[in-house]
Amino acid sequence: MVKRKSSTFAQSADTAPGLIHMPSFDHLLPRPAKRRASQRKQTHLSPKPSSTNPDINSEVLDGPEALRASPDAEEKDETLDVDKIEGGTATHIKDEEDTVPSLVTGGESDSSLSDMSEVEAPPTNSPQTANSRKSSRAANEPGHTRKASIKAQVEPQFLDPEVDGEEEADEEEIQAALSRPPPVHSDYLPLPWKGRLGYACLCTYLRFSNPPVFSSRTCRIASILENRHPLKNPDEPPHATKNRPDRDQPADIARGQAFVESLGVANAKDIVKMLRWNDRYGIKFFRLSSEMFPFASHEEYGYKLAPFASEALAEAGKVAAELGHRLTTHPGQFTQLGSPRKSVIDNALRDLEYHSELLSLLKLPPQQDRDAVMILHLGGVFGDKEATLERFRENYKRLSPEIKKRLVLENDDVSWSVHDLLPLCEELNIPMVLDFHHNNIIFDSEHIREGTKDIIDLYPRILATWKRKNITPKMHYSEPTPAAITGRQRRKHNPRVTTLPPCPSDMDLMIEAKDKEQAVLELMRTFKLPGFDTFNDMLPHVRRDDNKPVKIPKKKTPKKKKLKKEDEDALEAAEEVLDAEEEEFVQAVIPEDEVGMGGPEGRVYWPPGMEDWLRPVKKVVKKREPGDRGKPLTPAQKRKAAAEAAESAVKLEADVHEDADDDAAVAATPTPAKKAKVPPKSSAKKAAATKKNARSVQTPSTSDDAASGNTPPSEDDSVPVARKSRAAPARQSTRAKKINYVEDNGELEG
Repeated sequence: MVKRKSSTFAQSADTAPGLIHMPSFDHLLPRPAKRRASQRKQTHLSPKPSSTNPDINSEVLDGPEALRASPDAEEKDETLDVDKIEGGTATHIKDEEDTVPSLVTGGESDSSLSDMSEVEAPPTNSPQTANSRKSSRAANEPGHTRKASIKAQVEPQFLDPEVDGEEEADEEEIQAALSRPPPVHSDYLPLPWKGRLGYACLCTYLRFSNPPVFSSRTCRIASILENRHPLKNPDEPPHATKNRPDRDQPADIARGQAFVESLGVANAKDIVKMLRWNDRYGIKFFRLSSEMFPFASHEEYGYKLAPFASEALAEAGKVAAELGHRLTTHPGQFTQLGSPRKSVIDNALRDLEYHSELLSLLKLPPQQDRDAVMILHLGGVFGDKEATLERFRENYKRLSPEIKKRLVLENDDVSWSVHDLLPLCEELNIPMVLDFHHNNIIFDSEHIREGTKDIIDLYPRILATWKRKNITPKMHYSEPTPAAITGRQRRKHNPRVTTLPPCPSDMDLMIEAKDKEQAVLELMRTFKLPGFDTFNDMLPHVRRDDNKPVKIPKKKTPKKKKLKKEDEDALEAAEEVLDAEEEEFVQAVIPEDEVGMGGPEGRVYWPPGMEDWLRPVKKVVKKREPGDRGKPLTPAQKRKAAAEAAESAVKLEADVHEDADDDAAVAATPTPAKKAKVPPKSSAKKAAATKKNARSVQTPSTSDDAASGNTPPSEDDSVPVARKSRAAPARQSTRAKKINYVEDNGELEG
C-alpha cells in the first residue's frame, strides 16, 4: 500500500465529491510519547507559509505532462522517473483511497479538462488496459468489496508507472511489422548547425537542485477545496500534521484560489532561472509547461491569469527577449477541435484561451511573439476522417484572432499523416509542424516510403505554411526505442537521440525525449555543436552549486587525565565554542544567480541511465550485529554477548566430557603381533578422533603381555566376543570406518 500523504483526505464510495466535515476528537487523544532528540529536531523544520517547494509541502505535486517526453507520449513508459531520483515514493502518488473518486466512483477529476472520457484517446492494448477491463468485470461479481476494487484499479496504474517493459503484441502484429519494407533515410546532416535546439517543459538538473526550480508545480482539486478553510492556528505557519486547515470553520473560495495562484506565480518566476541556465549551455529554444497554472482552464475551478500573474510572466518575457530565446506551448492530446461532442469542444476552447493568455502576458517583441506558437494535434478520427476535418473547419472559425495567429498543427503517430494535414493547413492558412518520429509510423505509403529521405520532397510546401504568416519554422525530432518492432511499440520515445534529422541547418528543432535537456547536451557533444564545450560530467551524487550548510563531524578526543576543577571548566568552555563553530560552518556563499548553474566547471551532464546522480546517495541504516566493529556495545548488548559466550563454553565443555567418557569405556582393541607404538596422552581433540574409530561391538582386551608379543594368541581370539552393551553415544560420526579383525599370517588387518 502506498504511504498516505497527510496533505489529502479520502472520500468514501458513497460520499459525493466535495467537502467532508468531520468532528474533531483531538481532546480524546492521549498525549504523545516523548521522542528522542533526533526526532524532535526534525519537527522544528516547519515549512514557510504557502511553501511551493515539493520537498517541504506535500500538497505541491509534479505535473505529469511535464515529466513526459511529449504531451502525447505514453505516461507509463516515457515519464522521468522521479521515484528513482528521489529515492522514495513519488510526490504525485497518494493513498489508494485518494485515487478512488476519479478512478472508481467517477468523482471529480483532477484534470484541467473535465470530460476526458468523451475524448477519443489513442488506441492501446497494453497490459494496463487489459488489467483495467478485468477489474471492471470483477467488480460486478458477488463478494467484490470496495477495497478489492481499489486495489484492482490502482495497482496497474500506479504501482510501477515507470516500468521499461515492452508493449505486448500478438504474433500477427509482429509478423506484419517484420514484413514491412525497411526505412529509407537520408544521409544528409545539417552541419554546420546554425539553428536552435530545444527541449520541453522541465530541466532535470534544476528540478533536483536545492531548492528545486521548475515550472510545472500542480496540486489536487482536493487541496484547493481544503485550503479554502482557515488554519487551525492562523498565527502559525501551515504544517502537514500540526497545523492543517480546519474544516469545521467556514470555507472561503478566495482563500483556496490564493493557494493555487501561489503555485502558478512560483512556476512563472522559475522560468527566468531556467532561461538563464539554458543560455549558459547554448540552448535557446524552450517549450513552456501547460501545467504552469493548475486548473486554469477547468470548467468549475478555472481562472484568468491577469492580473495576479502579469508581473511574473512579463519578467520571464523580458529575459527571453534579452537572451533571444524562443518560447512555445503544446496543449495536451485531449484538446481536440474535431470531436463530435460539444463538451469536448468547449473544454478545448477554454484550454486554447488559457494558453493564448499565457503567451500574450509574456509581452515579447513582435517577431518573438509571432514565434510563440501553440502546437495542436487534430485528435481522433471518430470513424470518419472527412467528417472530422469538416468539424475542425467549423470550430476553427469560432476561435479568436489571438488564438488563430498562434495555432499550428502537427502530424501524429496514431491517425493523421502529413498528407492528411498539409492540405488542411494550406486551406486554412495554418502552419504545419513536421514530426519526423511520427512520420515514420503514420505516413501515406502511396506517396512516400518510411524514413527521412522521401519527406524532404515536401519541405517546400511545409515551410511555405510558415512563411505566409512570417513565423520562424520549427520541427520535432525523436527516436523510437531500439527494441521496438511494431508500430505501437515504436511510438515510445527513446530517452535520448543519436543523430540529427535532415532538416535545414537553420531550423528551430525541438528534441522530444524523456531526458529533456540532457538529450540536447548529448547531441551537442556528439556533433560538436555550438555550446558543446560549456559543460562537463557531473560528480555522482555531488553538487557544489548551492548554499546548503555542510556540518563537519566532531573530532574524537582521547580521554584526558584528571584535572583541577578550574582547568576542567576552562577546557569544557573551549570545547563548546569549537563545537558551535563546527555545527554552524557553511561553505563559501554562492551568489543567488549562480545557485544551481553547475558551478565554474559546468558539471551538469549525467550519462544515460544515471539520473540518480542528481540526488545525494540515500543512506541505508543497517542493523548492526553485536559482534560487529564500530561503536561500543551497549550494556544490554554486552550482557547478551556474554550470555551467548558462556552458553557456547558450557556446550563445548559438555561435548569434551562426553567424548572422554566414551573413550574410557571403550576397551582396548586387539593389536598385531609386532610391537605397537604406544600413543602419547591424547588431548580432547584426539579423544574425539579415537571415538570416531571405535566400534560399537569390540573384542575383549588382551593382556599387556599379549600386547607385547610374549603370549601367543588363543583359538578363541579369532572370534570376536561382544562386550557388555552400553548406551550409544549421543553423537556418532558418519566417517567411522569398519574394522576387520580376521587373522592373516599372524597379523591383524584393520
